[in-house]
Amino acid sequence: MTIRTTPARLLDTRPIRVQAKLAAAWTSLMFLVIYIDYFHLYQPGEIDHIRGGVIFEFDISATLMSVFFAIIAIPALMVMLSVTLTARVNRATNLVVASLYIPAVVFNFVGSSPGWAFYYALTIGVEVLILAFILRSAWTWPSAPSASA
Repeated sequence: MTIRTTPARLLDTRPIRVQAKLAAAWTSLMFLVIYIDYFHLYQPGEIDHIRGGVIFEFDISATLMSVFFAIIAIPALMVMLSVTLTARVNRATNLVVASLYIPAVVFNFVGSSPGWAFYYALTIGVEVLILAFILRSAWTWPSAPSASA
């Protein structure tokens, strides 16, 4: 008895453009930032603090809400900018913004209680890994062949 097998079909693995990788990474980061803030509401007493007009020891104000908006707007804008800017400007923008965003992400650890340290280390760690991916992708952006070649 002979068993006939069909040749294995290889899946197509075309290279993904750097712009698409960057846009996907910023999108992932944006979702994490939003969900981490949302999950923060499940911590005991947080809703009561918010009702009392306080978030992270800061009084809720238009200024604070504007800062929070900027924190969310940055990755949202970077999704669009990563696919629309020219390569040179795109690379520089991603390097600068991702570098500046790391301290903003790490700041979330400030004021966390010891009981929530693992949660914040985990969430911040994933966010920093995504930012490191963005930095690496932008830093190693392939050069186009020169016209004289």
